[in-house]
Amino acid sequence: MSRRAGSGLIGNWAEAQRRQQQTQLVQQREAERRQRAHERDANRSHRQYREAEALRRTAQFDAEVEALKGLLAAGCRAPAFRISALARPDALQPFDPGALAHPVPMPRIEDFQRQSSGWTLGSNHRAQAEREAHARYTQAWQAANAAEAQRRQQLAAYRRQYDRWAAEQTAGALAHDSGLTELADALRAGDAEAAVEYFSAALYASTAWPEALPRQVTAAYDPAARRLVLDWELPGYAVVPEARAVQYLPSTDQDKIKPRPVTERRALYRDLLAQCLLLVVRELYAADEFDVLDSVEVNGFVDCHDPATGQEARFVLATVPAARSAFAGLRLEQVSAVDCLVSGLGGLLSTRPDQLTAVRPGRRPDEVGGEVVSHGGHPGETDEDEPDLFAMDPIAFENLVAELFRAMGMEAVTTQRSGDGGVDVEAVDPAPIRGGRIVVQVKRYRNTVPPTAVRDLYGTVQDKGANKGVLVTTASFGPGSYTFANGKPLELVPGADLVELLHQYGLRGRLGDGAPAPARRAAEAAPAADHNVLGMSWSGSVALDVCALVCTGNRVLSEEHFVFFNNPRTPDGSVRARAHAAPDKAALEVSFDALPSQADRLVLVAAIDPEVDPHADLAGFTDAHIRLLSAGGEELGRLDVSDGRAGETALVLGSFRHRANGDWDFVIGGKGYRGGLEDLLGEFGVEVA
Repeated sequence: MSRRAGSGLIGNWAEAQRRQQQTQLVQQREAERRQRAHERDANRSHRQYREAEALRRTAQFDAEVEALKGLLAAGCRAPAFRISALARPDALQPFDPGALAHPVPMPRIEDFQRQSSGWTLGSNHRAQAEREAHARYTQAWQAANAAEAQRRQQLAAYRRQYDRWAAEQTAGALAHDSGLTELADALRAGDAEAAVEYFSAALYASTAWPEALPRQVTAAYDPAARRLVLDWELPGYAVVPEARAVQYLPSTDQDKIKPRPVTERRALYRDLLAQCLLLVVRELYAADEFDVLDSVEVNGFVDCHDPATGQEARFVLATVPAARSAFAGLRLEQVSAVDCLVSGLGGLLSTRPDQLTAVRPGRRPDEVGGEVVSHGGHPGETDEDEPDLFAMDPIAFENLVAELFRAMGMEAVTTQRSGDGGVDVEAVDPAPIRGGRIVVQVKRYRNTVPPTAVRDLYGTVQDKGANKGVLVTTASFGPGSYTFANGKPLELVPGADLVELLHQYGLRGRLGDGAPAPARRAAEAAPAADHNVLGMSWSGSVALDVCALVCTGNRVLSEEHFVFFNNPRTPDGSVRARAHAAPDKAALEVSFDALPSQADRLVLVAAIDPEVDPHADLAGFTDAHIRLLSAGGEELGRLDVSDGRAGETALVLGSFRHRANGDWDFVIGGKGYRGGLEDLLGEFGVEVA
């Protein structure tokens, strides 16, 4: 009996195990089936995505080609340029004080009495509660009344600022419109300079040209022949897409680029060049509302490297003379651009523009005589072609700065040489509210501009009642100048920034024989081969500027040896600011062996960043330390520094001191300053205006 019972128990267990295994096998096969289905769907989805992406890129190529083919037809639909387009709008932005328009809500005594109504412990307690409620109400009313008085004061000041801005805008608009009237009169009189300026502006401001195409023009006007002669930059061969289509190959999971046939690409490029010249002529005649043009002569060129010499060169690829009488009868939307240019107007078009095969140019602007005006950049110019700002005549330099302000959308004029009250250029920024009158001083220095010049500019701003003062120089500014300018309506433009602004707005200038500013800054940014990185970390959310001073004792060698946000490196590059990486919040790069021989101390300081939180102090500066890293990023050690204290806004973190054996040892600091970076710098001999 026992054996039979035991056998039955084992049999039942074995059967249960078999059913469980079958269930697991079914589940496993179902999971494998779902996985295969998922992979099929994923592969199908991936393939569909890649095929759709290939179709999208092909459609993009097709769209680019269609836009090139339709350039002339689309350009003919663009509105003709008129001198009225140069007029300034009469409507001023209305006065909008924003939140200042709403009075401060005044407290009500009933609300405070209601809060005290819960007192029920007797008349004495109720009287005390009423007195406390009345005291709270009085305090709240006084605070609200003070806030309301401040609001009204701010509103009145804001209104005065707006009225001043509106008056300047109105006066500026009247002067501007008067200038347009004079320009129109000069055009009607056949003035060559006015004609060149007007028609160059018409081409440069035209809406007929896509942003991807260049618009550089050099022009001259022959009043006797009533002819405008100009050179116009043409797009390069790369504007025609080299690819014709993209095909996805599932077998290799790669895209196959189908190239556009060379003959098709060359034909498209020749047609585009012909369209460009015809469109230029069309734009000029359409803009001739004063009837001063009888003929136009256009030379189309490209600037690129000469394959034979490798030097920058200018190649004229097309030219066309277009008399008004011949051009007036053309239906440009219907013509074949190449046939119209060559056969219809007798122009010349390169047979192989893709290989820079040039044609004989027609008359050039510099052959006309009189004023020749250029608009747009010149890719072929080298740095040596640009005027040296140091050698420029002082009056020419002031005129260049005024031209820069005009290129930035402002009205600007130079002042008379005497009696200018410390103002070299006066400008008006038309931007609502934040704009206004700007006084500009120009300093053509080679050495650092002293802080006294910045202080004098601030006095001029106040004396003239200007909204802002700008100091433009070919040199640089020291930390004292930046510290004084902080929080004041002053802007400092050092030489490197001036060169970049000139280039950005199509003007020219360089600083001596040095490389252009971007190239020079790139070279300066290159790290020294043997250096250490000082990574600064601290707890708390306080925002700090971490700076370094290269000193002899407790005196900085020069203002250029103070490294901070506006002076990111010493002159020799031995100390540099650099981007930090986690866990650091700031970083400096130091080549100790390259420090000046007279330097015996590198002082590290930190100060509250006034732009982030001008009301903060160093109470939130805790758990601070400096990580000493190798050039490769290996951590060599940690240096503890003192915590900050409430009320202080600048702190000496510590200093590396040069010992007799040649080593640099770190000595912890800890001295704090309530007057911020300005007070701290004063102790190290940095002049602050």
